[in-house]
Amino acid sequence: MTGAANEGKELTKAIDGATYARIPLRTRVVMPGDDLDAIIDEYAAPHLQPGDLLFVTEKIVAITQGRSYLVEDIDPRPLARFLSRYVVKTKYGIGLGMPETMEMALRECGTPRIVFAAGVAAVTKLFGRRGDFYRIAGDKARSIDGPTPHTIPPYNKAVVLGPTDPAGVAARLKAKLGGAYEVAVVDINDIGGNILGSTLDKAGEQRLVRILADNPLGQGHQSTPLGIIRASEV
Repeated sequence: MTGAANEGKELTKAIDGATYARIPLRTRVVMPGDDLDAIIDEYAAPHLQPGDLLFVTEKIVAITQGRSYLVEDIDPRPLARFLSRYVVKTKYGIGLGMPETMEMALRECGTPRIVFAAGVAAVTKLFGRRGDFYRIAGDKARSIDGPTPHTIPPYNKAVVLGPTDPAGVAARLKAKLGGAYEVAVVDINDIGGNILGSTLDKAGEQRLVRILADNPLGQGHQSTPLGIIRASEV
C-alpha cells in the first residue's frame, strides 16, 4: 500500500523552493530472518519512479540483520541496572532508561565508553547542559530502540540495536535497484533524526533530514518502515 498519509502527518513538504512528496510504504510486519532485498522488491520497487529517493528505517535493516532481542532474553548486569536509573525518559521512547536497553548499550559500545559518557553527562547536567551522554556514547547507543506500548508486536517486547554498516546497505540497495535511485537508511522519530548511511552527498543528507523532520512515517502501529521522496518544482 502506498500514498496514504499516516495520521497527523502531511504528504508533502516545501524545502528551498521545491515541494517533496513523502510517500509511506506499508508492509507486513518485518521479522528476524526476513530478507531485506525481498522486502524492497515486494513493497518498494513497484512504486519507484525516475528521480525518486528510497528511505528505509534503520529498525527494519537491523531486524533483518538479526539485531532484535526479546527483553526476556536479556540478563542485565548490576551496572546496567544502576546506570539506567539516571536516564531521562521521554514520551517518545524509553531509550536507555531500562536495564535491558542499557545492558545492550554496554555490549555494543563497551563498558568504558558508556561509563565515561555517563560520568561526563552527570557533571555537565549540573551546569544545565544536556546531550553529552549520546555525543560521547555515539550513534550505536543512540540507535538502540527499547520496547514501548505503541510499537507493533513483537517489538513492543523487544530491544532493537542499530543496523550494521548502514552506508553499505544503502549502496547495495542502490545497486540492486539498478543504480537509478538514491537510497538512505534513516533513524527518524518525533524528536528529530539522523541519516545513518546513504548514497547522497553531505548536502543531500542535510536536506533529507529537513524533509523528514516531522517524521512522516509515524512512530507507532503504522507499519510503514519504507518511504519514497519525490521532488517537484513549486
